[in-house]
Amino acid sequence: MTDSHAPASQDYATSALRAIRIEREAIEALEGRINGDFSRACEIIMACKGRVIVTGMGKSGHIGSKIAATLASTGTPAFFVHPGEASHGDLGMITPQDVVIAISNSGSTSEVITILPLIKRMGIPLISMTGKNDSVLAREAAVNLDVSVAIEACPLGLAPTSSTTVTLVMGDALAVALLEARGFSTEDFAFSHPGGNLGRRLLLRVSDIMHTGDQIPRVAEDTPLSGALLEISQKGLGMTTVVNDKGIMTGVFTDGDLRRTLDKSVDVHTTRICDVMTRNGKTIQADNLAAEALNIMEEMKINALPVTDAAGGLVGAINMHDLLRAGVL
Repeated sequence: MTDSHAPASQDYATSALRAIRIEREAIEALEGRINGDFSRACEIIMACKGRVIVTGMGKSGHIGSKIAATLASTGTPAFFVHPGEASHGDLGMITPQDVVIAISNSGSTSEVITILPLIKRMGIPLISMTGKNDSVLAREAAVNLDVSVAIEACPLGLAPTSSTTVTLVMGDALAVALLEARGFSTEDFAFSHPGGNLGRRLLLRVSDIMHTGDQIPRVAEDTPLSGALLEISQKGLGMTTVVNDKGIMTGVFTDGDLRRTLDKSVDVHTTRICDVMTRNGKTIQADNLAAEALNIMEEMKINALPVTDAAGGLVGAINMHDLLRAGVL
């Protein structure tokens, strides 16, 4: 049965665009609140010798949990504590060296207000995020971050929408300001995310996955082309390096070089590899990031790279399949 009260398709879009506009305007209003209070909140957290404890009830709690996760992954140790559980034992997770960020749009959420005296007794600095500067929570805090909104995107004015968005953005602003103040780097970020693709791209070195020793395809300069082809086939990297009598790499011969050479009708048994190899080919060093090897291969449209030391000595080899297996690709 068709619902006679269902809105037309254009009404869906109208509602959605109105919600986006309201929330965008609420975020824009935040710019005027990045002031002395915001700076003071950053200073309190920077001086913290423990962790940042974020707490909030309901939707504020969901936002608080995300803020804590963002802080933790950007150099500020943090975790979320549910205010209801806090008054039933979880306050033991909080130490006097910590800082508490309490979130409540009304500033009077009972579960949050209940634990304020205990936070005060422990002498823990309190930062609040509220929609009412004259609320109990705002007055009790060392500093209050104003996350008030003119209206909620919800047309009933009931479901937290604009208010939760603004609080989340304020939390992100706090995390980014602290990240930059700490000089937090991409490598620091990777150490917090070792299991993901980003961590692998930022942490994995060429030395971690390269072929070494007898696994490296290599032939001497006077090796016949037929011998080089045998080396390519046996080592399975789609190329062979060419080294002089001092072990310094002087060239490389790839599958692509083979096709170009055969077009010239050369004798594979009498032609020396040094006469058909590519000189001054691309190389990479062992301590470079594996992601850098990938960038070089993609830019040069090649599938393998020799690995050399600073003096040009051959120490390894890496190909696209190695990067794929390592999760860099």
